[in-house]
Amino acid sequence: METNRLVENELLKEMVTNEGASLKALSESKPVLLVFLRHFGCTFCREALADISEEREAIEASGSELVFVHMTDNEIAERYFNRYGLEGVQHISDPECKYYTEFGLVKGNFTQLFGLQSWIRGFSAGVVAGHGIGPQLGDGFQMPGAFVIQDGKIKNSFIHKLASDRVDYLGLVKCCEVENDTAA
Repeated sequence: METNRLVENELLKEMVTNEGASLKALSESKPVLLVFLRHFGCTFCREALADISEEREAIEASGSELVFVHMTDNEIAERYFNRYGLEGVQHISDPECKYYTEFGLVKGNFTQLFGLQSWIRGFSAGVVAGHGIGPQLGDGFQMPGAFVIQDGKIKNSFIHKLASDRVDYLGLVKCCEVENDTAA
């Protein structure tokens, strides 16, 4: 996979979170669940944040660190993370979508973004589940994805085929479960 070559080189060192940690250093201390989000106004982005919030405790109990990549400034991102109970998560601002591209995440075509499946799921997530829609805060065509990175290498990934795809985040990190030594 071409992405592994990039990850093994300088990309993870270059990707620095809002707290100043490089993704490379984080991945060397524990597995990282790196979630590339669609724009915050997207109902599927909001649904993903809700899903991750529900699974956060289990994801972290598996020994993994959550890190998000988003397309807006950190202050706006913090408001959305806080709204979904994800206070304190590390995140990386990528308004030019450079990192999205480096990880092989593409711009969606009409079917991926607006096809029948996405409309049906959009109604379910946006109206029935109450995630709604909001202002476009980033590239509305950018597709999302999720990667598990450990020791600077991609161990697992989910690349969305449709904007409406739903990820099993906890299932993704199971490839890298580590024992937490909580004994004092």
